[in-house]
This record gives sequence, structure tokens and C-alpha cells, in this order.
Amino acid sequence: MNENMKDAQPAPAATAGAQETQWAMFAHLSVLLGGFVTSGWAGSIGFFIGPLVIWLVKKDTMPFVADQAKEALNFAITVSLACLALVVLTLLTLGIGALVTVPLLAIIFITAFVIVVIAAIKANEGVAYRYPFALRLVK
Repeated sequence: MNENMKDAQPAPAATAGAQETQWAMFAHLSVLLGGFVTSGWAGSIGFFIGPLVIWLVKKDTMPFVADQAKEALNFAITVSLACLALVVLTLLTLGIGALVTVPLLAIIFITAFVIVVIAAIKANEGVAYRYPFALRLVK
């Protein structure tokens, strides 16, 4: 059994209303928005600003949104850590590692984009989505 699966908690029941599912969808899409808006000056930090803000604002009033925002936040942190590790690897190899890390970064970004869009669609349908490759750091 995967280590992350042991720590995973069951998703809340799908009793979310329209406003709650919309906020949950925004939590997922904010990962993409944060990445696009801040990629030039803040790098991967921008990935988790949106889900963090939504989780902090809505965690006490909307349980479905809180769950999905935490899920998006965990995924964003995972993607940020992976990107940071690849950048450090590139720097440690004095740029030679870029032959490997740049294609890996492209794969990570494309995969993250697709998975986030799927998560946003599922959240908008009222289904609690679990990212397949996320470290569950925020509980």
C-alpha cells in the first residue's frame, strides 16, 4: 500500500451546494492561475498561494471547499518541491543537468495542468477529487 494512501482521509460526502462546488473548482484552478501569474518573478511559489488563501478563508464555513482546497494545496506544494529539486539539480551540475531537467520540468507542467483541470471539473460536479501524486502535508 502506498504511504500516501495510508494517510489519506476519506472525502466528505458529496452534499455540496452550487456555491460550494464553485469555490472548490476555484481552489483547483487557482493553482494554474498562480503558476501563470507569478512564473516570471516568484517561480513555483505562486502555485500554492491561491489554494492557501481559499482554504484559510473558507475552511470554517464550507467543508467541501476546505477539503478540496487542502487537496489542491498539497498538490501545489508537491509540484513546487519537484520543480525546486530540478532547479537545484540543474545548478549543482552547472547547467549540464538541464539536458535532463528541462524536459522533466515540461513533463511536470503538462501533467500538472491536465490533472488540475480534471480536479476542477470533478470538484464542480461535487465529487471530492484526490490527486494521484500529492504528498499529504497539510492535513
